[in-house]
Amino acid sequence: MKKCKVLAVAVVLCMLMASAVWAGGTKETAAADGVTPIQMTVRLFEQPPDMSNIYWKTFQEKAGVKLDVTWIPDGDYNTKLNLILSSNDIPEVLIANLSNNLNNPGFLAAVQYGAFWDLTPVLGDFSKYPNLKKNSAPNSWVTSRVLGKNYGIPRTTSQWQGVPMVRKDLFEEVGLPLPTTTKEFLDGIEAVLKKHPDMIGIASKQDFILNSSGGLTGGFGGEDAYFDNDGGLVYPKLNPGFTKFIAYMRDAYARGLLSREFSAMKPTQATDYFQTGMAVAFLNESARWVYPFQVALREKTGNQKAEVMFVPPMEGDKGKYVGGLGTGFNDSFFISKKVPEAKMLKIMDYFERTSTPEFYELTTYGIEGVHWNKDANGYRVVTPQREKDLGSTSPWQVLPGSYYAYQKIDSTAAPEAFNESMRKTFDQSSYATRNVINPFSVVTSAKWVQAWPKYQSNWAAKATQAVTGQISMAEYQAYVDTINKDPDVKAAYQEFAANYHQVYD
Repeated sequence: MKKCKVLAVAVVLCMLMASAVWAGGTKETAAADGVTPIQMTVRLFEQPPDMSNIYWKTFQEKAGVKLDVTWIPDGDYNTKLNLILSSNDIPEVLIANLSNNLNNPGFLAAVQYGAFWDLTPVLGDFSKYPNLKKNSAPNSWVTSRVLGKNYGIPRTTSQWQGVPMVRKDLFEEVGLPLPTTTKEFLDGIEAVLKKHPDMIGIASKQDFILNSSGGLTGGFGGEDAYFDNDGGLVYPKLNPGFTKFIAYMRDAYARGLLSREFSAMKPTQATDYFQTGMAVAFLNESARWVYPFQVALREKTGNQKAEVMFVPPMEGDKGKYVGGLGTGFNDSFFISKKVPEAKMLKIMDYFERTSTPEFYELTTYGIEGVHWNKDANGYRVVTPQREKDLGSTSPWQVLPGSYYAYQKIDSTAAPEAFNESMRKTFDQSSYATRNVINPFSVVTSAKWVQAWPKYQSNWAAKATQAVTGQISMAEYQAYVDTINKDPDVKAAYQEFAANYHQVYD
């Protein structure tokens, strides 16, 4: 943890020294036959794709580009991003996830000191970029701003961020329906573990303290805008809702519902636990994995009654529900300022060309006759080659895409009737009306860059100690209060509030 704190400070200093260098140019790689070569670094959620296969060749031909992609595993991306920024070895196009990186000191300093093109004047009134305007997520060109400007091109995704998945068949085995409250969630998992003591209760694909809670904080008000007595907007990890969430996970840990190694669990390990039948519940995965997980469970366990389902929006505190709505984009594409203007405009043309429903269909299903065919009812049926060539998410990582509300509901592996059923379940569950967008998906503060590194690593350690019972909740709360009373932190909260009112008022 201490190493991370030192790295963050070092990055800021490096940004200051490198600001003049960032504005410099680089040699543009020659393009052949009108094809634009683009070097980019993006996140990876599976095995690195074979970009010489028929899908990737077809995609690049249709898009008019030759991609040179560096794929970084999602669990390592934030660390790698800071190393890229501190070394000033920035690729032509770099992905940053605003919900994780918007107040990352190294990233925000890089933006401030000229590492990336300010695309605000380039986009203008969007008359040259009608696809980017029409097919992006609602309001995403406002919510994706950094320090009030459009430095990044948002990569669209559905606004629904997902909620926990559970083994529905195991809940039914102990006589319980799907949980409707956060209390029923833990009680149900505990009941299952009494019958299956060899299992673990909750596996999470992300660290639920440092990264995402899988929507659970929403049930305690942790996704809401919370203002202090001076009108400052409090950082979500330090607001009362998140403290209630820590107490909730402390209870889960004390009851044996969390792995003792939860803080060190890797994304692939957590996924394996769930799809091999070793975990009752799974956090931080989209609902489009319900069907593939169910198939995997039945194959790996031999239990043909195994059933996976995402839970309804569970109530925690009165009127607060588990879940969360996103801005309609995850990552944004940032173009290095080292890229000459003419090349930058070609990259923008690539983003514009591929921001269409047609490219969404291609990146989701692949090529007709190779990766999918139509059945007698006119529905797509994917072939085994689709998974081999496209994988699960890699094609979506290299282009802005086109907004589709059910992107995290539909599974290409599932029969269309299953997808239709899932969409209906989602619509009937009132997620969109019960969940909120966390304001820290869109707000920034330059002062926070200086204030938070002093506390970040120690806060994470204290939160983990509170969950595991090494310190009391009173001790944890006292530490949070100390941070929130820091004059520099309070000044940052004022900047957060001002930014919030600019966006939402």
